[in-house]
Amino acid sequence: MPAPVVIALHYQNDVLHPDGKIRVGLGAEDSARNALLDAAGRLLGGARARRWPIVHVRVAFRSDYADLLQNAPILRNVAAIGAVQEGSWGAEFFSDLAPLASSNEFSVTHQRINAFYGSPLEHLVRQFDTRRLLIAGVATHSVVESTVRHAVDCGFEVTVAADACACADPAAHSASLASMALIARVCEVNQALEAEDAA
Repeated sequence: MPAPVVIALHYQNDVLHPDGKIRVGLGAEDSARNALLDAAGRLLGGARARRWPIVHVRVAFRSDYADLLQNAPILRNVAAIGAVQEGSWGAEFFSDLAPLASSNEFSVTHQRINAFYGSPLEHLVRQFDTRRLLIAGVATHSVVESTVRHAVDCGFEVTVAADACACADPAAHSASLASMALIARVCEVNQALEAEDAA
């Protein structure tokens, strides 16, 4: 059976670094931030040890935001705070969770809330001939949930690595995970890796 594909969403400087412009409420010394980084590291490390494909997904826009369709509050806010500009440090992957130079690792840039929409993500994932995706990232209630719902509609079986996800509002994080549990397996990283091993 083909291996699952891991999709790691928005592990970028503007999102995760203490000096980032978005930071989804994760303070520099916040225990939640440390827990997220640990879980995301275990997810990527576990996938690498198993030689599973990993697709690292980032969001980025032109410096003048001419390519940003500002039809939603979350998108208007990106331009208002000057975040994730193409070529900037903020748009780069967070160093501890960045792609490695490996034939099993890929990167995709997208510009909508759902990482599949208008990007090469689905075409890339289909090349691995798998029906199973393991998804995690930031923020839970935006890019993660939107991407998970699209993946399920495309026919993929999805597992969400809950502890490798986060958002600024813990209640929104929990509510999003509960919502996704109707259409995907939602569990912590270690359980997700073990479940995929047993599949």
